[in-house]
Amino acid sequence: MKKILVFVVALWSVFSVTAQEKLYTLDFENNAAFKTFFRASSNFYPLVSAHRGGPTTGFPENCTATFENTIKYNAAVIETDIALTKDSVLVMMHDNTLDRTTTGTGAINDYTYKELQQLFLKDNEGNITNYKIETLDEVLQWGKSKVVYTLDVKRGVPFKMIVEAVRRNKAENYSIIITYNANQAAEVATLAPDMMLSVSARGKEDVERMENLGVKAENMVAFVGTTFPKTEVIDYMKSRGITCISGTMGNLDKSAIANGDKIYLDIVKAGVMIISSDRPAEVAKQMDVYIKENKLKSKYIN
Repeated sequence: MKKILVFVVALWSVFSVTAQEKLYTLDFENNAAFKTFFRASSNFYPLVSAHRGGPTTGFPENCTATFENTIKYNAAVIETDIALTKDSVLVMMHDNTLDRTTTGTGAINDYTYKELQQLFLKDNEGNITNYKIETLDEVLQWGKSKVVYTLDVKRGVPFKMIVEAVRRNKAENYSIIITYNANQAAEVATLAPDMMLSVSARGKEDVERMENLGVKAENMVAFVGTTFPKTEVIDYMKSRGITCISGTMGNLDKSAIANGDKIYLDIVKAGVMIISSDRPAEVAKQMDVYIKENKLKSKYIN
């Protein structure tokens, strides 16, 4: 009897650890599957995009530990920021300076990667954590079969280096490079005609301008702004098979806090597939309502 009890306790311990370590993942077997998933014009499976990875107490922005904490609760697109060190190493950092998010001070490009490794990351409340600044290579390697990245390339970082890093890490099936204007989109499309791009597009004119510069619509994910999406914009993007991202960072997130989270569900019902937010858990709960109402399933989400 005692042996049986010990076995049951041990089995329960294994089960508990496994349950605690459950991650909700996105995994595409090839580039065609990746692109097809993001071209669904109806009955699309909505996804939350965790702005800067979903930082919270004890988990700093742009850090794989934070990304992992985010996907303990829901599958996610991870928006993350890339800066360049003094010795040309691509590292994860939003600000031009180190003061807000690390134990260091001054411009990040005044430091070598080795020097940066002496610092620790802070969470958004200013608490010092045990986490350190990571490289883009480390982040891309971690993300395989776990998340989709939208890679935000900070000022002064060459797109060529980002493309090379994605290629080097064979991350084409889970990386989307963020661009902010037609010329940037055209530059990346020239460097990597097969890669997915997040483009700033508020309507037909923006899409056609990029197409005239050689950007393929099939590679576009359209960032449609940080206000409630316009019906005519969503309808046009749907007609072209272009997935829409709506950013709620700022006023829409504040509105949700003040008036209720249903606004996120309303945005999805308007036709937006991806919502980029500073409140990823709350957005995901509203998306789950939509998923259940429409009985949606995806073999790529585990």
